[in-house]
Amino acid sequence: MTALASRSGRSTPADTRRRLVVIGNGMAGARAVEEILARGGAVQHRITMFGDEPYGNYNRIMLSHVLSGEEDAGGIFLNSLDWYRENDITLHAGVRVEKIDRFAKLVFSDDGRATPYDVLIIATGSRSFMPAVEGLYTPGGRLLPGVFAFRTIDDTRGMVSYAQEDHHRRAVVIGGGLLGLEAARGLQSHGIGVDVVHSGGHLMNAQMGPDGGAVLRRSVEALGIRVHTSSRTTAILGGDKVRGVQLRDAPDIACDMVVVAAGIRPNVEVAVTSGLPVERAIVVDDHMRVPDEDEIYAVGECVQHRGEVYGLVAPLWEQAAVLADHVTGANPKATYLGSRTATKLKVAGVDVASMGLQAPERDTDEHVVFSEPSRGVFKSIVIRDSKIVGATLLGDSRKVAYLTQAFDRGLPLPEERVSLLFDLGGPGEEDGVAELDGDAQVCNCNGVSKQAITDTVKGGCTTLSGVMDATRAGKGCGSCKLLVRQVVEWAADGAVDEDPAAAYYVPGVPLEKAALMAAIREQGLRSVSAVFAALAPGGAEDAKSKMGLASLLKMMWAGEYIDERDARFVNDRVHANIQRDGTFSVVPQMKGGVTSPEQLRRIADVADKYNIPMVKLTGGQRIDLLGVPKEDLPKVWADLEMPSGYAYGKSFRTVKTCVGQEFCRFGTGDSTKLGIEIESRFQGIESPAKLKLAVSGCPRNCAESLVKDVGVVAVDGGRWEIYVGGAAGAHIRKGDLLATVDDPETVTLLAGRFMQYYRERANWLERTYAFVPRVGIEHLRAVIVDDAEGLAAQLDAAMQESVDAYVDPWNEGNDPFTPGQFRTSLPLEVLPQVPVR
Repeated sequence: MTALASRSGRSTPADTRRRLVVIGNGMAGARAVEEILARGGAVQHRITMFGDEPYGNYNRIMLSHVLSGEEDAGGIFLNSLDWYRENDITLHAGVRVEKIDRFAKLVFSDDGRATPYDVLIIATGSRSFMPAVEGLYTPGGRLLPGVFAFRTIDDTRGMVSYAQEDHHRRAVVIGGGLLGLEAARGLQSHGIGVDVVHSGGHLMNAQMGPDGGAVLRRSVEALGIRVHTSSRTTAILGGDKVRGVQLRDAPDIACDMVVVAAGIRPNVEVAVTSGLPVERAIVVDDHMRVPDEDEIYAVGECVQHRGEVYGLVAPLWEQAAVLADHVTGANPKATYLGSRTATKLKVAGVDVASMGLQAPERDTDEHVVFSEPSRGVFKSIVIRDSKIVGATLLGDSRKVAYLTQAFDRGLPLPEERVSLLFDLGGPGEEDGVAELDGDAQVCNCNGVSKQAITDTVKGGCTTLSGVMDATRAGKGCGSCKLLVRQVVEWAADGAVDEDPAAAYYVPGVPLEKAALMAAIREQGLRSVSAVFAALAPGGAEDAKSKMGLASLLKMMWAGEYIDERDARFVNDRVHANIQRDGTFSVVPQMKGGVTSPEQLRRIADVADKYNIPMVKLTGGQRIDLLGVPKEDLPKVWADLEMPSGYAYGKSFRTVKTCVGQEFCRFGTGDSTKLGIEIESRFQGIESPAKLKLAVSGCPRNCAESLVKDVGVVAVDGGRWEIYVGGAAGAHIRKGDLLATVDDPETVTLLAGRFMQYYRERANWLERTYAFVPRVGIEHLRAVIVDDAEGLAAQLDAAMQESVDAYVDPWNEGNDPFTPGQFRTSLPLEVLPQVPVR
């Protein structure tokens, strides 16, 4: 090697850093690495991580929000794959470590790799416990179709997909703990009827006593969820897929899917296989080190410390900090002595806080209880030697900040104990925030202390959103947002600034949408530059605002809008979709997804003539020609002799259809004809975000109408159901039923009226899946269907004006708007060749 280095005249300095390997890329493993990096560990260690799942690190607590549709899966990632690259961490995602050779200091993974380490961290977490129930698995050992665990993103996506299949109506959730109730509530949001089967005598028996459990049950049943306590599932019914569950000492329950949320078990297989000490979990000492193993640590739900195994986030964070102190040498005396667990969250829409004991254990223990079942409120505090040793709050958690602090710190209590539950001269809600110690953890998900928030406010950030962005407080499960707000208000001494820009339609013009539209109409502003000149501070133009304003003005003024091309994104300037390499994709219009042999021949000829590198069918039943240089676009359009399919803009795009009654033996309505009529009418109209529609010829929904911005379904009797606010992209949501009507003409009328209402009132880039829940389907029905506000005629007329102003933008191919409209100015990036399959 010396000779080689000498010949080349160059040598790469050897990386002398210690090799740190982490088995597990979940919340505990990633948090331990974050703590190590925060202590300068990247200088000392070359870090390699292994994770079973093929993703970055995500917030598992938020899976229930993904299930309910409140959050999309992409929004719960704590660390993207870029984070690992930026921190020089080698991540083997989707790779399982099978064994550790403690003597050779190697870990062996299922991809055949042997990875050496100097320091090893085991953070394998836990898995769903699957009880021994007959019929749970197929003969091949897989879960019976329709049975789901609830532990990972893939589990959650599978549940959402299954729940949204229209013929699935009922689900049984096995387990009435926190996770089971969240699963039940989440499935309800997809229109699924839910039964919860719980073996305990009351719900959430690990966190609260029977009295609190009874109040919680009442609140849960009020949501329409049926609860079966002291009941055990003995079998899953159905040979090929779930058809019901069999209960012990109770009638069977018919259902289409089963979610098992019966608890978790630590993942300890790799530790057992490798000869490490395992009891209930992997045994560790107060330094989070495995006994008799100087260089092997463990952290998280896979760990047993002083006989305790934790399944909450806060203990994992505390363990990770101690572990990082030792691995980096930042504080060799750091010790983890166990956690006093306190939980505050919202379960199935009900505020729940629990800490310590559920009920008195000694004759001398004091027990303060308030119960108001009719309001779903229950409060219980257990006091020993004038210190709080346990508390349960249900339905009213306003006092939780003070009680948590008193529980954690052993604060002296007022003589009048009832003031712990109510503001009767005792520590009030605000007083409780003031009394919190600086190191009290406000956000458990991200380990943000009161002091961190206070320092951020004192540093000049006095908006709630600004503090949340700066500290990540409230960016986890979100249950602490109220407390974060209280701390910010306390730290700012009441001088909290709301971020007004959050309500602006576009950032460069300080007006909400309604006021902005009123000002535009009042002053007759018909171009983007005119709006900036009249309404922006100092008349300053803002590039980020131009697209939103252009869309709004075109919607408002239709044919009177003055088009300024610099206000358009490149896609809208050339009417094609720019790709990563700087070329464009062209999607010819095929209304309703219908084409002809003649059109197909023309598309094929164009693909040959212009050497189109890829011809691909889209998810919306269209043909995409990818890889067209900008300067070739006019020639491609001319040879195609087909208009644009609108696959590029913030506008109405396509209507997907099934073949309907003309060909399908199940069809009850002519979906293809109606889809073509709708697409012809609304082609090219501007909107705050893209609009995708579908028409299905029967309730089998082959056109996926329930997950479109506007979806139409033919039902028996010649009637049509109209759904709005659905989505199946980065966000998944089943649309809400707007109306059931008798004829296709009314479908077109109401669809247009809904789209116009959305165009006039939605925020810029707000998709209908966010707009509809924000406004409320009942309100939309009242306005769109019942004309409760007398707006129907106005909405119909405004939409008609936009329809009448339609001009085929592809005509610009023969007459460019500017000389450089179709001249490339981007350096092209060479993309990998698409293999022929």
